[in-house]
Amino acid sequence: MKTGTIISELKSVADPARQEAYKTMFPTSMKYLGVRAPAMRELIKNWWVEIKKWTPEELTSFAKELVDTRVFEANQVAFELLWKNKNALKQLNLANLEYLGKNIDNWATTDAFSVMLSGWAWRNKQINDNDVLKWLNSENRWWRRTAIVSTVPLNRVARGGTGDTKRTLMICEKVVDDRDDMIVKALSWALRELSKSDKPAVKEFMEKYDSELAGRVRREVYTKLETGRKNG
Repeated sequence: MKTGTIISELKSVADPARQEAYKTMFPTSMKYLGVRAPAMRELIKNWWVEIKKWTPEELTSFAKELVDTRVFEANQVAFELLWKNKNALKQLNLANLEYLGKNIDNWATTDAFSVMLSGWAWRNKQINDNDVLKWLNSENRWWRRTAIVSTVPLNRVARGGTGDTKRTLMICEKVVDDRDDMIVKALSWALRELSKSDKPAVKEFMEKYDSELAGRVRREVYTKLETGRKNG
């Protein structure tokens, strides 16, 4: 399996209409092919027959090659393949993560990276709190969003999380007055995810910072606390 093979097969299932839609859905400096998620998942399943036999080192190296293509879908494939091999995930350190995340410049790539890679590595102590706080203090809005969305795997059962109130709120309290739309949406998501395992802590947080929080955060999180849903 080579990078060129991945790109070629992605192109074979590309949808021109989807390619055009992506420009509005998540603008990026990367190249779009226009591959829909179901088609990509089917290809990954086919590729996995061979790739699952690779060593963690081989897979990590290949994921970096995919990232280097600067193709939007290839970056997604890189993250998905690593997620499927937990031994490869266990070898990701800060340097590897920052290399794999070097193209994040849109919410879709950022969130996939954060949920599948960086949040997992943080939860498993392959990176530490200071590493995540460094991202949060970055001038790059996407690395700031990464720091916040990386709390999701700490709390989401489907991603192996068991709940981590302390670290989640450590991040959230540092962005309560940030009005960047990408940060506001990430903060709401982080708090709503934590509310599934520690509703009292989220309620206390909301009451403490109520006057400083963006309207979207107050609306979505209070609705989640009251109804269990994002929107009423």
